[in-house]
Amino acid sequence: MELLAPAGSLEAFSAAVAAGADAVYIGAPALNARALAKQFSLAEVAAMIDHAHGRGVKVYAAMNSLMKETEIAEAVKLLAALDALAVDAVIIQDLGIYGLAREHFPRLRLHASTLMGAHNSMAVQHFAGMGFQRVVLAREVTLEEIRHFRRQSPVELEVFVQGAMCFSYSGLCLFSSYLGGKSGLRGRCVQPCRRRYTWQGTKKEGGYLFSMNDLSALRLLSELKAAGVGSLKIEGRMRSARYVTQVVAAYRLALDHRGDEAALTEAEAMLGQAMGRKATVGYFRTSQPDGIVTPQHSGNIGIFLGKVERVKGSRAVLLLRDAVRSADRLRLHGEGSGERQGFTLKELRVQGKPVSEAAAGTRVELMVSGPAQPGDSLYKVDVSERRALAAGRHAIDPRPFAKVAARLAEPKEVAAILGRLRINRAKAPAKPAGTKRRASAEAALPLWLKVDDLRLLNQRLPAEVAAVVAQLTPETHAQYQKLGRALAPLKQKLIWALPPVILEAELPFYAKAVTSLRDSGFAAWQLSHVSQVRFFAGKGPRRPPGRSGHGGVASAGLHGDYRLNVLNSLSQRVLTGMGLATVEAAVEIDRESLVALAGARAGALGLTVYGRPPLFTARLMPRFFRYDQPFVSPKNEVFELKKSFGQTVAVAQQPFSLLAFQAELAALGIGYGVVDLSLMALTLRDAAQLLRTLAKPPRQRLSTFNYRGILP
Repeated sequence: MELLAPAGSLEAFSAAVAAGADAVYIGAPALNARALAKQFSLAEVAAMIDHAHGRGVKVYAAMNSLMKETEIAEAVKLLAALDALAVDAVIIQDLGIYGLAREHFPRLRLHASTLMGAHNSMAVQHFAGMGFQRVVLAREVTLEEIRHFRRQSPVELEVFVQGAMCFSYSGLCLFSSYLGGKSGLRGRCVQPCRRRYTWQGTKKEGGYLFSMNDLSALRLLSELKAAGVGSLKIEGRMRSARYVTQVVAAYRLALDHRGDEAALTEAEAMLGQAMGRKATVGYFRTSQPDGIVTPQHSGNIGIFLGKVERVKGSRAVLLLRDAVRSADRLRLHGEGSGERQGFTLKELRVQGKPVSEAAAGTRVELMVSGPAQPGDSLYKVDVSERRALAAGRHAIDPRPFAKVAARLAEPKEVAAILGRLRINRAKAPAKPAGTKRRASAEAALPLWLKVDDLRLLNQRLPAEVAAVVAQLTPETHAQYQKLGRALAPLKQKLIWALPPVILEAELPFYAKAVTSLRDSGFAAWQLSHVSQVRFFAGKGPRRPPGRSGHGGVASAGLHGDYRLNVLNSLSQRVLTGMGLATVEAAVEIDRESLVALAGARAGALGLTVYGRPPLFTARLMPRFFRYDQPFVSPKNEVFELKKSFGQTVAVAQQPFSLLAFQAELAALGIGYGVVDLSLMALTLRDAAQLLRTLAKPPRQRLSTFNYRGILP
């Protein structure tokens, strides 16, 4: 099996190679899902590739961020540069980047990022059929599921074996974006899952409910190989060179001496020195593992140094639980705010006198970076002598590659490719002419009503409802069988929606339900994962006739849900090529990006304009969760946990709404707006009252998500 290491710096890269990695993955100079890290230059990328290839090591570039319409030219330029530098693979999630690479850079080897959500064999097969040479599986899959995936497809499988774990399925987390526009899908996650939350109505109960422990599968290497895994991936492009050295060396030792208990014990000791979090084997053994979250612990990486007792100006006073010295790298965790700040220790005092180091059990004053409060926690995440050693060892010099990088910065073929793409670069007006923020009857958006309870449809729907979208679950399928006759008048405008996560054991139900409903005359479907087109392969026309999606719903057709994460017209074109008649823009999109996307005129485009979208979607359902009871963030934001499609989801207590912008959206060229009543547990009376006000802006002031901000 390949040992794949992370590198977020030149020092970490050289350390990974020296420690025995078979391949190293780095962030591409732009459009990578660790945008908060330092970006590599093309000269540095060229130097790393040269350094690695000279030692028989491969280099993969993670270009796995979502791409905005305005970033297409940059993406073409970057793909051309990576192609010229002979990078060994590009890791992607955006379908627009996929389309660019497949059509214009066919030599590039493509790996499907874990952000693409490969959580069943159908997804693995579909990505293989799209031309991906490797699929990075969702972190939530079990060994048994991996074995089944391998039997279904010969494509290379890669799994994470060490490092941080997200609480949410990758690719389905909107939490950071919803709280402040920092999209995790664009590499800017502020990690709200690491904060402390309390259950509403209690003072002490709660904790770090969603802060996952670190994954460590060191003792599962033989089982992973037997399951068909081809690449073992270590998480950590934000980690230090010291961490990379320790972890890569540990796995190299275990791989080279598999079955040797002494070697495994030594490797475990090396991992213990890496300053990670508490370890867990994740989901490999079971879909509901115990101990994967320990809510009483914050989940910070590093060695716990102690709690701040008091603050004196810019200095924090605490009793050390472990030794510390000047130039160590520390992290302060604000227990009240949930915020974390890393800094290098520049000043340390004992009894008022400056010292260079202090032992455990010593009460010290140390200079912190930023505000600190009594009760805050301090962690040591790297040590000075190791940092200095890593910085000077195996140095990579990018200077000899400066001229090569300069030539790659403006490759000649970029202009030709952009010309062939025929991208409409004319900007739509900042404020569409003649629009008002309040919707009018003439300009109002045709609305699609989305529900997860079919009983809400047993009433007269307002004229604004052009289509009805029904979430397909075992529960709603059973409801349909009971209410079939009552729903008959809606058949011609009813769209069945598939869930974003269909686990392996659930595939037979959905395959059977789709066939049954199609046989009953239902011909319109909404997909939440790109692989779901396989449910409809060879089963009738893929594209509906007429003007499907522009207000009304055609008698047949496939439609894309916002979870397909469309931020650019090239993604929309790829989905159209797969047979989708309409596509929703990503729900986290801002107005400026929506103007650019709609202005590209790549096809029928919709947008969710009201609802409580899941802020995360997780497989885990621990015993300490309280479903349907509000929980509160350190900043007094209120959310609720729900069960949806057999998964745990978190939603804001109040919906977001763009209903006040219907006329503006219609003028932009948006074909329909989706009013999503899912996860609201409405009564028939509540739903009727809400439906009567669809054409009007809501009375209460609701969030507009990112629409009036900027998605960086």
